[in-house]
Amino acid sequence: MTILVILGHPDPDSFNHAIASSVRETLQASKHHVIFHDLYAENFDPCLPKEEIPQEADLPELIQQYCDELSMADGIVIIHPNWWGQPPAILTGWIDRVVRPGVAYRFDEGDSGEGIPVGLLKAKSVLILNTSNTPDDREKTVFGDPLELLWKRCVLELCGVKNITRRMFNVIVTSTVEQRQQWLEEVKVLVMDMFGDKTTKRKDPGSKK
Repeated sequence: MTILVILGHPDPDSFNHAIASSVRETLQASKHHVIFHDLYAENFDPCLPKEEIPQEADLPELIQQYCDELSMADGIVIIHPNWWGQPPAILTGWIDRVVRPGVAYRFDEGDSGEGIPVGLLKAKSVLILNTSNTPDDREKTVFGDPLELLWKRCVLELCGVKNITRRMFNVIVTSTVEQRQQWLEEVKVLVMDMFGDKTTKRKDPGSKK
């Protein structure tokens, strides 16, 4: 399987980067083909120019590459912190420029854009890994868990993704080294549960072994 891994955090020493490393190592150990993008390290430009808005737009080479990778991915992992109830701007800009019509979704003929889009993504499984300094109960009761609504209802489901798992690791600012290590072990389990192990050979149905 080809798995696209997108990381949105500016600090290489962050726990988000540790999560990304754990994700990549687990996928590679399972013989998956991993396409990894650290958006900050790549200086991804999140600003959507008006010329790119039309579906038939002639895209810059780099943006076209991102779009092609998104289209071909069998699975996706997205890693980012919760900043003001949303992803960092660089990641929302990636959504603006890459999760675009003709790549991630389309509208039926005769629909001028007011209807419900038809999802086009090949990937039917997406794992979202978030970090936060807000406890779960406050996140849900006070803020309504906006990242859950954003990723599941407002983006991924509209792009045809059926299997979505999201895990929030918190509270990061007061977490211990031991707690973070346990979380990284959980990341490995989540990755395996979502994408499986391609190194395991299936038994021949006729075999008695």
